[in-house]
Amino acid sequence: MNILSRDTLQLGGFAGITEHRLVTDSRVFAGRKKPETFEGLGSMVYLADARYLPHGQSGMHPHSEIDVISIVLEGRVSHEGSLEHGKDLIAGDVQVQRAGGEGFSHNEINPDEQPNRMLQVWALPEVSGQAAEYKSYTPKTKGTTRIYGGSQSQTDTFASATTMDIVHLDTADSIEIANDALVYVIAGNAELRHIDESFDIKEGDLVRSTELKIVARAHTQLLVVSHR
Repeated sequence: MNILSRDTLQLGGFAGITEHRLVTDSRVFAGRKKPETFEGLGSMVYLADARYLPHGQSGMHPHSEIDVISIVLEGRVSHEGSLEHGKDLIAGDVQVQRAGGEGFSHNEINPDEQPNRMLQVWALPEVSGQAAEYKSYTPKTKGTTRIYGGSQSQTDTFASATTMDIVHLDTADSIEIANDALVYVIAGNAELRHIDESFDIKEGDLVRSTELKIVARAHTQLLVVSHR
């Protein structure tokens, strides 16, 4: 088991964005990978905790053969691009853009006078050459909401053996994870139990482990990436 704290990482960024990059997978970043960051899990290859400056934006840019998952945590995001142009997202919303072989271009904008906060996650599609697609979600504020992955027999999410869930736990609620997992504490604090050890985890901590239990000490929000 390993724990990486966001606050130990150098703050980077580009354009109108500041960010901490916690996962930079060698399959994508190769020689540009920061050694202190984690490798990905399954098809998941990137995780950044970002803040857009007031009226900051990423700038229009293209993607191909990648799935881009954007999780808005604070403030608003105005979305521009070749998929769902003009869509506005507020705190709690999630958008998933599949570039496929067709590709897409997009620009994410903070329309407000104060910084916002957003998680950016990338995953490699399991099948190449697919059409570009868009999905959006508003996860429930208690329990677990699947935002990515699952079987080919369902269409609620893009199918993948790597799954991503938004989890909200109230005080003393718990979640157990048996598979290989990356768990990011978006907000709150909790006790992590692994085998016969326990650890305190808090906002900004990324845990890599298998067979773990997390018990919330306050309302806690998690991103759980798991691979079967």
